[in-house]
Amino acid sequence: MNRTTLTEQIVETRIRKGITWADVARELGASKEWVTAACLDQMTFSKDQAERIVSIFELPVEAVTVLQTPPTRGLDATAVAGDPVIHRLREIVAVYGPAIKELIHEEFGDGIMSAIDFRLRLDRRADPRGDRVELVLSGKYLPYPTA
Repeated sequence: MNRTTLTEQIVETRIRKGITWADVARELGASKEWVTAACLDQMTFSKDQAERIVSIFELPVEAVTVLQTPPTRGLDATAVAGDPVIHRLREIVAVYGPAIKELIHEEFGDGIMSAIDFRLRLDRRADPRGDRVELVLSGKYLPYPTA
């Protein structure tokens, strides 16, 4: 049993049972964004969270230990290149990344936005021209050390 197999089982069970990521997040007492990433093998569950995930998604009890192991984060670029959502997110970073970098340096100095101490929020916003996807990315500022 490995994380990839468990991820596939989680996704299949979620669809079959009609469970939303927000439902799972409420059950775990965590954000829907973090829970979704964790269920898709990008975060490490605590023992309590792993036990709840096993229960919710009818996984074998051995999955509790596997879900507590650190995953290999990030995606194989060739595996997702054709997905339109992932493609557009990459496009956003390609187009706006240099501007975001400049603005971070202007506002904070020479450093980076952490992807470890990081929060993500996704909301739906009604708009007369068509509903909008609102993403809020919040990462801790980490300055580069000086000599």
